[in-house]
Amino acid sequence: MSDTGFDWPAVLRAGLQGLGLAPENFWRLTPVELLLMLGDAPEAAPLGRARLEALIAQFPDVTNKESGDGRNG
Repeated sequence: MSDTGFDWPAVLRAGLQGLGLAPENFWRLTPVELLLMLGDAPEAAPLGRARLEALIAQFPDVTNKESGDGRNG
């Protein structure tokens, strides 16, 4: 068997012993889910003013009266 450089014993210990997961639950996790549970997932950058303004322009608040769709509330 080739050495992939991935420390499976450490990952299994973290999931099964550290997090207390049952084996079937551990193996159903995606790598991202496991990282989130372990607290090792990269954090998203905070929303800046420029991105907020872009989102407001892309998704403006529109009331039903303004949209003219005839629906109430």
